[in-house]
Amino acid sequence: QVQMVESGGGTVQVGGSLKLSCAASRGTVNSLAVGWFRQAPGKEREFVAHIRWRADMTYYADAVKGRFSISRDNAKNTVYLQMNNLKPEDTAVYYCAGRIRDVPGGGYDYNFWGQGTQVTVSS
Repeated sequence: QVQMVESGGGTVQVGGSLKLSCAASRGTVNSLAVGWFRQAPGKEREFVAHIRWRADMTYYADAVKGRFSISRDNAKNTVYLQMNNLKPEDTAVYYCAGRIRDVPGGGYDYNFWGQGTQVTVSS
């Protein structure tokens, strides 16, 4: 069982940037495909971005394309979500999730989840 742990959340002004990290307190993320999701108050959890194990393919939700970038550093056993030009509608709890099956596409079939980190964008 892999325990995913997110960090890097906080409060930032509109147009600012944050970089979230996803690591494993037990096990490793290096052998997993990893996705980021978010959930705003009163809304369902939604897919944000996904990266395959070899980092050769990434996928993004339309709402974040061109602003967010997912990457991984297997030497550090960490996956990142760089968020630029943040908007108030990006305010949410952000979760990372690990998927054993390294198949195309993101947003489905994840096996391990973190507890989330809060991102607040203030205007």
